[in-house]
Amino acid sequence: MGLLEMSDQLSLFSKSGFYRFESTNSIFIDPVRILNCSYTRFRVSPSAYYSRFFESKDVEETRVSPSANSKKRKRKKKKSLALNEREQSADHRHQEARPLLLRAHEALLDSTDLLSSLCDLKRDFCSSNESKDVSPCVEKPVEQSFVELGSVWQAPLYEISLHFNPQNKQIEDEGSPIDQYGEREVVPIFNNLVVNETNDDAEAEFLYSQYIIPRDSRFYMTASHVSFCFLFIMWKSDLRQIQNLIPAEPDHGFNLIVIDPPWENRAARQKSVYPTLPNRYFLSLPVKQLTHTEGALVALWVTNREKLRVFVEKELFPSWGVRYVATFYWLKVKADGSLIGELDLFHHRPYECLLMGYCHGEVMDPNCQLSFRCPQDNQVIISVPGDYSRKPPIGSIQALTYY
Repeated sequence: MGLLEMSDQLSLFSKSGFYRFESTNSIFIDPVRILNCSYTRFRVSPSAYYSRFFESKDVEETRVSPSANSKKRKRKKKKSLALNEREQSADHRHQEARPLLLRAHEALLDSTDLLSSLCDLKRDFCSSNESKDVSPCVEKPVEQSFVELGSVWQAPLYEISLHFNPQNKQIEDEGSPIDQYGEREVVPIFNNLVVNETNDDAEAEFLYSQYIIPRDSRFYMTASHVSFCFLFIMWKSDLRQIQNLIPAEPDHGFNLIVIDPPWENRAARQKSVYPTLPNRYFLSLPVKQLTHTEGALVALWVTNREKLRVFVEKELFPSWGVRYVATFYWLKVKADGSLIGELDLFHHRPYECLLMGYCHGEVMDPNCQLSFRCPQDNQVIISVPGDYSRKPPIGSIQALTYY
């Protein structure tokens, strides 16, 4: 890649959060920059988002094979045990993906301009074109557990206060200017569609904590042990309440459905991060009923467990009426470009998979034309991960697939 092309890519990355590597099926993303494209007066704080995997190392130190990191650790050699049939299948999948992941990682290490800019990844407002009057999305003072709040008897009584359309006129409060809002709306937060259809960020208050709802966005949270987040993203959700999301008219359905189920996971259970559900619970998700008449692209986050992959291929996608079309890989790196773990470590590999499929709606219009193309197979998304189990934003799916 020439110097001019590298400069153009870095400029694009600074504005959009996407850095495409030439001659590869891989892209580096900065979730903070991507998320901030949804805000007008606020910014997600990088120092709050990137809470893990930030270590200062020279770039040259990362130019080693992924397995070289294992030499730095002194481990007792274990006798190699024969893999059972399921483990052999999992290893076969890994060996097929390994060259693709290695090429993507090497492309990152070769992009010295990008690597040199990552040292500022965690610093607030690192983009030079950000306005000085933009406020950060500060972490809320008290962490609310919506999982717990949605499961108590008071859940239907909880309300969220939305403030829209800040006016230019400001008043002084102890020397600090405060925006005056033209509209205020108080609505139930559980079992209700909370909407911000304006072209500006809406400020919300819930149980004395402040939240920012991006422009032209909406979400739906169910009153139970898990919640469903709108804009086509499922977060640890009470499946009994998802029926409420089915549109009255098929042409009001969704063209993109991104699902991140609370799969049974030993680490999540041990850390008590979130409640998990057995695989069979997800068979009843009404994906076809949520799908637009033109069809929908379904993106499903899965772990590297072979049992889960077989379940998705043999049972889950068929029960949803989803036809598999492609696999994306999310390769996780540190701020210095090194992988967060050894690539070939059997049970803790530094990547996750996003399975893509196509679903026809329950009511198909024979005259309708597909509004999107199927994504290319074997795409690699590279990023520094955020908090535990937090997935990178893929709402701008076209930037990842149709460059």
